[in-house]
Amino acid sequence: MKQIERLQVKIFADGADMESILDLYKKPYIKGFTTNPTLMRKAGITNYEDFSRKLIAAIPDRPIALEVLADEFLEMEKQAHHIASWGKNVYVKIPITNTKGESSRPLITRLSNAGIRVNVTAVLTLNQVQHVANAFKNDTSAIVSVFAGRIADTGVDPIPFMSKALEILRTCPKVELLWASPRELLNIVQADQIGCHIITITSDILKKLSLLEKDLDEYSLETVAMFYNDAMAAGYSIDSDY
Repeated sequence: MKQIERLQVKIFADGADMESILDLYKKPYIKGFTTNPTLMRKAGITNYEDFSRKLIAAIPDRPIALEVLADEFLEMEKQAHHIASWGKNVYVKIPITNTKGESSRPLITRLSNAGIRVNVTAVLTLNQVQHVANAFKNDTSAIVSVFAGRIADTGVDPIPFMSKALEILRTCPKVELLWASPRELLNIVQADQIGCHIITITSDILKKLSLLEKDLDEYSLETVAMFYNDAMAAGYSIDSDY
């Protein structure tokens, strides 16, 4: 596996805990940040705009993706313009459809044409990738977030899927593919190997980055010691007289 400094894929941190985010901001290998209403709710955020503005003020020089909250496209559009006004480093997250399954592509096209950088989120099919790729016919930067982890959760290998998504998006030079919802550290290496532009990582996986290229014999010995030490600490015993 590659050392982190040799990775070509850009690592974005995914979360909503301000203290953790600001700590990660100190690390040069974190190239951007993403969050969403679900993560914010879990973190106990009660004021969406106040939190978002404080985040942008604290991190003015790396991309930050913030999601609209509406379900109707007209209101989504208004919210997108408002969110984009909070900072020049903002990408506005627009779901690939609304909750009725209606396509967001017309809205994405309008926003992109207006110069708003969009992060199309909740993408899970290649048809959706192709569909949204047709929305980007200008020089505005954009991100397409494909939820590779959720694809894997269904028993489907996400690597051929993500490779095909990259092929589709090669017709859109200003659009980057983001590997979303990773499940393990290996996903960073996989994303890097296929040439995926960005991967967004939660704090629990980021804590494992030091394991990249770790010596496996050493890791085995540490594992043996862990089991032994835990058994001793618990006071377990086996009566071996028989």
